[in-house]
Amino acid sequence: MGAAIGDLDEQLAAGLSDANVPLIGPNTVDEPIRLAILPEHHTGYIGRPGISGSRDGAAWSPKLVTTSATVDGADIGSFHQSGPGVLTVESVDQAQQLAVTLTLELLPSGLLRTRAALRNDGERYTLDDLVIAYPVPAQATELLDLAGRWGRERVPQRSPFVVGTHLRHGRKGRTGADAATVLHAGTAGFDFAGGDVWAVHTAWSGNHTHYAELTFDEHRVIGGGELLLPGEVRLESGESYESPWVYGSFGVGLDAVAHRFHRYLRSREHHVDADRPITLNVWEAVYFDHDADRLIDLAERAAAIGVERYVLDDGWFGSRRDDHSGLGDWVVSKDVWPDGLHPLVNRVRELGMQFGLWFEPEMVNPDSDLAREHPDWIMSAREEWPVLSRFQQVANLSIPECYAQIRDQISALVAEYAIDYIKWDHNRDLIEAGNQQSGGTPAVHAQTQAVYRLMGELKAAHPGLEIESCSSGGARVDLGILEQTDRVWVSDCIDPLERQQMLRWTSQLLAPELMGSHIASGRSHTTNRNHDLNFRAATAVFGHLGIEWDLADASERALSELRAWLDFYKQHRGLLLGGDLVRMDEPGDGVFVHGVVAPDRSAAIMAFVLVSFPLADPAPRLRFRGLDPQRRYRIRPCLVGAAPAGFVAPLWFGGEALAEPEPVDPAHPYPALQEAASYPGMVITGAALEAVGVQPPRMSPDQVTLFTIEAEHE
Repeated sequence: MGAAIGDLDEQLAAGLSDANVPLIGPNTVDEPIRLAILPEHHTGYIGRPGISGSRDGAAWSPKLVTTSATVDGADIGSFHQSGPGVLTVESVDQAQQLAVTLTLELLPSGLLRTRAALRNDGERYTLDDLVIAYPVPAQATELLDLAGRWGRERVPQRSPFVVGTHLRHGRKGRTGADAATVLHAGTAGFDFAGGDVWAVHTAWSGNHTHYAELTFDEHRVIGGGELLLPGEVRLESGESYESPWVYGSFGVGLDAVAHRFHRYLRSREHHVDADRPITLNVWEAVYFDHDADRLIDLAERAAAIGVERYVLDDGWFGSRRDDHSGLGDWVVSKDVWPDGLHPLVNRVRELGMQFGLWFEPEMVNPDSDLAREHPDWIMSAREEWPVLSRFQQVANLSIPECYAQIRDQISALVAEYAIDYIKWDHNRDLIEAGNQQSGGTPAVHAQTQAVYRLMGELKAAHPGLEIESCSSGGARVDLGILEQTDRVWVSDCIDPLERQQMLRWTSQLLAPELMGSHIASGRSHTTNRNHDLNFRAATAVFGHLGIEWDLADASERALSELRAWLDFYKQHRGLLLGGDLVRMDEPGDGVFVHGVVAPDRSAAIMAFVLVSFPLADPAPRLRFRGLDPQRRYRIRPCLVGAAPAGFVAPLWFGGEALAEPEPVDPAHPYPALQEAASYPGMVITGAALEAVGVQPPRMSPDQVTLFTIEAEHE
């Protein structure tokens, strides 16, 4: 994992390996330590071992001997082709009766992913830990990963890469709002555009590990794996455990690291395309107050402005009139919906929209039929249930009868209503997540596997069904869940000021089309801030766009402006959701500059965002990278609806650029995009845009100006 070094034949590869055998240091073992993907204690390596486990205290230090190595199934000795492929290495420790299959896959995107399978050939073996380690060079002196909490996911944090272990454990039974997500090691001062950066991601949605370690003798590694609870994996003779994939990425700058993840995700056969339907989710419009007439009216208002998918959120089932009861009983409530969901679903379909429905399949309220009838289906380390969280417990999907009941209830509803889309929520951490039926033994590993299997079965039974991973917002964002789902809900906080940062850093792993990104009402549900529609919409369009707003409360002017934004999105979503991510490091000081560039470099959409009152006024020039240096581009501001508050245009906008554009006229519900008529902009080369840049407009804080950049025909 690192920079390309060209094609190597067998002789060159052997020479390179020999050239990097470390010297024997003072007061260390008397043989060179060759660091492995699964480091072994017997070599004298004093860092974290790749395999930890024992048979009642014995067989705790494996000494593996390689028995075979193949590339794409052919013996490695006869394989001389460089590039993407799968290396499989078989190793055994005959004395301790353990065998390991190590799989390393170099993907066309440039990602390296690795997993290990451990087989026990002797008496019962308890596996405590199995982690992958990727070596990184000495110039990687800084670390960057992510932290956060509910409503403020994926906050970047930096630290020096010093002797010791930087350990990020996820013990929540889900990925977590505070997860490391991607752990980076890089050269001093690395940023979005520059510096060598090595990165690692553990693709697992249960308990997990990311770590960076530096030993006294200058061995540096970054790695990860599943975090196993005590006694969670006990292998009888012939049984195996396989670790999750651990992905490694390298790039010059954080954008290049992210591009490898995005290219991989977009290469998958089941990946969504860029033509993502605009979604209305009703949660922040009605909460638990389900009324058929009101919800049908909301559907009609949504269709009139161009919404393409309608999602009914929490409150439609069982006794679920608030968050204290009903979870686990996936039957339409006769109290609220005496005719079932058909009146709403039929009207949604008549209006030309898809229909989606909210579920929380892994959770159960104590006040529910499921909990009363099957108390032993609640995950617990003892007969007494764990502490409540959000009035919820966890349904143990590793119990076959529990799994089958929940699967069958959901599947019946998907079939009856021809549901297109499931919003799959998961609103509490797994605390003391044991299996009561086996004496409270830990079961997070089995639960995670069951969730993957349940999602897969539902999709197989209902072709075309899409699933969103929502977990208290963005608490389950990883490449494991993305194998089964089609997008993630970035956060329960839709405040655009917070979303600017959350989208900026969630995209370090995920491509924009996988990030649920909604326009909410003017006053934020989570922060109580008020924001103009310009800021809310111009933030949201850089993801899978949706609306979370009671449209019955919106003025005609607001609806007209919202229609304009939906039109803009439909016109440009192929680029917004299919382009290459660009995040500028400058100019800083309360300013974000970011956007997307077409893969063929023919076009781009860039955003100039003020998130505070900048020290410099006028703001420093905007420089955009990622374009073809030799091509000529027309750059112009794109004002959708009303101009940003406090907007003053610079001279280069041209035409009528020195005057503020007229506000949207409610009599014209679909105003044309104004950049062509009012602001012809200017022609400039890609090289000049990156090296020199252009003067930005003046505007107030919490506002955005978008720019379209199109290559001139030659």
